[in-house]
Amino acid sequence: MVPSGRALVIFIRCRRLTMLGAAICTLVLISPIVATADPPVIIDKPIDYGAERIRLTIEYRRAHYGDDRNDITIVPRVIVLHSTETDSFATTWQLFNRLRIDPARARLAKSGAVNVSAHFVVDRDGTIYRLMPETAMARHAIGLNEVAIGIENVGEVKRRPLTDAQVTADAALIRYLAKKYSIRYLIGHSEYRRMEATPLFGERDPRYRDDKEDPGEPFLTRVRAAVAGLHLAAPP
Repeated sequence: MVPSGRALVIFIRCRRLTMLGAAICTLVLISPIVATADPPVIIDKPIDYGAERIRLTIEYRRAHYGDDRNDITIVPRVIVLHSTETDSFATTWQLFNRLRIDPARARLAKSGAVNVSAHFVVDRDGTIYRLMPETAMARHAIGLNEVAIGIENVGEVKRRPLTDAQVTADAALIRYLAKKYSIRYLIGHSEYRRMEATPLFGERDPRYRDDKEDPGEPFLTRVRAAVAGLHLAAPP
């Protein structure tokens, strides 16, 4: 049986039987080989997502998105690429593992107690860590947390630019996620405000915005080129 949706290659192969030219011809159908990318290796390294973070996330969701559901599930439609602005995966994991936002980050703390986090962190050698389920809400991109998967990359835009290995790993992870979910947009954190032009942007407080520059335009351009075949939209 030929898998649905795959084109057939058809040709006729004939074999001569006698000196008089009689022959038997056979119709040959070939299903072409379809190349599929192997899923990336993902190491699960979960942060604390217990009852307290769930409660704080629900509070944040209600305050910022007007969503009264008593859960933290999301339907992913966007992938947001970030850089951690930290020196290592270990440091990043420790920061995200805290349940409450650092009070020193006064602007963020004023807008909600739940700590920032992300679904994935990609280390500088390309190792991919999953910190939480893709369908659980993380606080990582204003206005998009109800619809976005966050991918953090260990590095700093200005002092420690992201690596070739991270480009490759991000591209593999994006392909995996795009196959698993109905992803429509691939954006950099620096582009999140452009998503206000779409129905996916849900932030209710018009004053709650900030300026971001991560993960850096060169990195974002290279990742987009690597996954161009997915036809994911950039923000308007």
